This record gives sequence, C-alpha cells and structure tokens, in this order.
Amino acid sequence: MRCVTGLLTGLLTLSPKLTFELEGEDLPVRLDLFLRQELPAISRAQIQRFIRSGAAKVNDQTIDIPSTRVDSGDTVEFDAPHCNLVDAQPLPQNLNFRVIHEDDHIVVVDKPAGLAVHAGAGRPDHTLVNGLLARYPEISNLEPADRPGIVHRLDADTSGVMVVARSPEAATALSVAIKAREIDRRYIALVLGKLPPGAGLIDRPIGRHPTIRTRQAIVPDGKPARTRFASSTGLYAFGKHFSMVNVKLETGRTHQIRVHMQAIGFPIVGDPVYGVSIPELSLERQFLHAISLSFDHPITGEPQRFTSPLPPELSLTLAKIGPPSSTGFGNPGYGGSGYSTY
Repeated sequence: MRCVTGLLTGLLTLSPKLTFELEGEDLPVRLDLFLRQELPAISRAQIQRFIRSGAAKVNDQTIDIPSTRVDSGDTVEFDAPHCNLVDAQPLPQNLNFRVIHEDDHIVVVDKPAGLAVHAGAGRPDHTLVNGLLARYPEISNLEPADRPGIVHRLDADTSGVMVVARSPEAATALSVAIKAREIDRRYIALVLGKLPPGAGLIDRPIGRHPTIRTRQAIVPDGKPARTRFASSTGLYAFGKHFSMVNVKLETGRTHQIRVHMQAIGFPIVGDPVYGVSIPELSLERQFLHAISLSFDHPITGEPQRFTSPLPPELSLTLAKIGPPSSTGFGNPGYGGSGYSTY
C-alpha cells in the first residue's frame, strides 16, 4: 500500500506516520522487504535502521527486528523521519465503476467485484481509490493519504454499495457513525447447505488463523465480531442444497461474513478461501454482494438509503440453479426474540 503525508520537497522535515493494512497473495513477508517494496524511495538499509530504532509498529506493537514476518490482516505503522517519499501517493487512474450518488460531502459507489478498494501488498494501483482520485481530485487532501475518503471497505471480490467521504467533515462524521454502529450495512449471500428458517446471530471473535497465516479464523483472543443473518430462500440443484441469506454487519472485521458463515457450516459459494466451489456454476467470484447501505447524511442529518442490484454474473448463477425449492422462510428480520445465537 502506498501512502504519504505532507508536502514533498527533498527530505521531509516532518515525521509522517504511514499506515498499511496488509492484504494480498504475496504474504507473509519480512517487514523490511514489505516496507522496501511499498517505499521504493528509501533504501533497504535505511528501512532496517529505522526499524531497529523503533520506527515500525505491527498491530500497535513496536517491532525492532527487520526480519519479523508480516501477514494478511496485519496493520503496519511506519514513522519515517527525514525520508524522501516522492511518488508514494496514490495516483488518479480512470477506472470503470458506477456512481450511485454524489454531493459536496459524500460519494456513493457501486463497486464491482475484482476492484480492490485501496492498494495493498502486490496491488499498488488500479484500485477504487485511484479511480476516485481521477473523478474527485479534491479528496487527495483527506487523511489517511494512502486511502483518502475511505471509511469502510469491501473485499476485492465482494461487489456492492459503498459510501466514500468527499470532505473532512464527512470523513470524521462517517467514521464516528461506523464505530457507533449507526450505519446499516446489508448483504446478500448464497451459501451451501440448507439453512434452517429464521434469523440468527453469529457472535464469535475473529483473528489471524493459527496455522494458515494468510487467513482469518474464529480464535479465542480475536476481536469481537457480530453478524446477523436471516435465511430467505431455499434452493436445490446438482444434488446439493443452497440457501439465499440476508446478512447485516454489526462489526466490520476482515473477511467477517465469509469467516462467520464458514464457521457455522454454511460456506459462501464461490469463495476460494473460506467457501466452496461448485463446478457446475462456473462462478469466478464469491457470491457476496453489499445490497444496501443506510445512514444519516453526515452534514445534513437527513436519512439516506442506497441500494445496488445483483450483478449480472450473480443473477446468472441463480438462473443456473433454477427456481426456489422453498420460499417459506419469509423475511424474519435480524433481531428481537426468536433468533438463534451461534
């Protein structure tokens, strides 16, 4: 992930703190090699000296050993004193994505599958951030500089609706609203298995997988994670049961829905990491779509609700499966009494 703060003229007199959230296939990797890749203007020897002097943190812990391995899901902070970070800021790139709504303070987009939200290890550009900078260059003044305006994320292969801040006031207000769980984020997923009718709550902590370091998992010392879901439609094809599931996030951990659905025995169809592949469907992405987003406008306070239709490739997948085998689940909602806790 490439990022920068401050004005760049020769050596910086400030000490910009750069934050990297690691995602990608080329992990784990040494901390010094990762920083060298992301900050090519700094030599590896310099980076190693900075690390040994305490300039790097991994998951809020100071790391002074350059060979420390970092992995997917880690957050790396690097305080780079007197370093020339020219060409470290994301660049505008013309990319194809649909804008649902825009005003002076927010932009709501319909992110396609395959488009990462921001840069990460092995993915330096051609992200939603690059595309946003091309259309809304003023967001380059927002913090953090490596992902300006981004207040929440979707996985690269998850499609659907996202809100992006266009002003500092909106960025602050939206971030506060997300932490306070005041933004309603809903998804639709296709899972393998016959999910019982009704609503459920998955309340299990998520953290790094203990042996497969590129994955997340349910772990006792993980961060709290809560996912509400409601089964809506039963399907049957190719000798297998499927279920359409409405999902509501209460927290926003990395890969949360995918990990939680796998954990209760109903993996998401097409998910190459936590889910299951169904050859007959020829689905090249996970069947997980952010279908609606509701919140109060960060400046006016007016209620906002935006939706995203199911993408063509997911509609085609449902057509291949055929008509529902059960439509009696209804829409039981996500809360109240009568739901199961997992």
